[in-house]
Amino acid sequence: MPEMTFSMRPSRVLQKLRAGEVVYATKLNLGDARAAEIAAMSGFDCIWTDMEHVPNDWSVIEKQILAAKAHGVDTLVRVARGGYSDYIRPLEMDAAGIMVPHIMSAADAREVIRSTKFHPLGLRPVDGGNADGGYCALGLADYLKQANEQRFNLLQIEDVEPLGELEEIIALPGLDIIFFGPGDFSQSIGAPGQMNHPLLLETRKRIAELAVKHGKIAGTVGSTGNSAELIAMGYRFISIGADVVALMQYYKSIMGELRNQKVDNVASVYAGLSKEATT
Repeated sequence: MPEMTFSMRPSRVLQKLRAGEVVYATKLNLGDARAAEIAAMSGFDCIWTDMEHVPNDWSVIEKQILAAKAHGVDTLVRVARGGYSDYIRPLEMDAAGIMVPHIMSAADAREVIRSTKFHPLGLRPVDGGNADGGYCALGLADYLKQANEQRFNLLQIEDVEPLGELEEIIALPGLDIIFFGPGDFSQSIGAPGQMNHPLLLETRKRIAELAVKHGKIAGTVGSTGNSAELIAMGYRFISIGADVVALMQYYKSIMGELRNQKVDNVASVYAGLSKEATT
C-alpha cells in the first residue's frame, strides 16, 4: 500500500480571494460548536469567533474550529492582545486565520507579522505537532511553506494613532488582510456611533484604496444594505451579522407577534373553561 501523504487544509477564504471573489464572514459571540456549525451550514465562507471581548476558552475555540471544518468553512479567531502564544495557538488548532485588534503603529504591525509568519516573512515559533501540521505528518519545510500560503493574519485599524503610518502598515510584506473597525474608530475620533462622520468615511475609503494599491485585501464590517457599496470601494472581506443579533431579533419578533394577537376577554374565556371542567 502506498504511503499516505498529508497537506495542510486549504483556506477557503484565501482560495476565493485569490480567485478575485468576495468573502463573506459572520461573527459568533456564543461559545458553542453548534452555533459555529449552524453558521457554517448557512453558506458563509468564514466564521469568526472572539477572545478579545468574549469569555471563551481554548477548548471552546477548538470545538468551533472543528465544527466549521466539517463543512469546509474557515474559522478566524480574534485574539487577545498579548504574547506570541496568544497569536499562534489558534493557528495551531487549525484556524485559518487570526484577527489582531487595535494595531497602533507600523512597528506594532511588524511585530504581529513576525509572530504569525514563518521564514522568510517572519519568525513564528515552530511546532508542527498540532492540528495544522497534521500532528507531525508534514515535514518541516512543507509545514512552513504551506502555513505561509494557507493561513492568514488580519490586522485591525480602529484607532487614530496609526493613520499617519497607514500606507506603511498596509504595504508591509506578510500582511494579508487589513480590516477597518468603524465602531471603535468612531470612539477614537471622539464621535462614538457616528458612522457618517467625515473622518470615518474618509478613513474607510483610504484603507480600501491603499489595499488595492499595494495588492492587499481590505476588510470591514458591512450589511446587506451596503455590501455593494463596500465592494465598489475595493473591499473584498466583509463581515455581516452576528449570532446574538440574529437570536435577539428572532425572539423579539416572536414576542411582538404574540403581543399583537388579540384575545378578547381572556378572563371570560378561562371562566368558561373552568365551568366546563366542573360540569
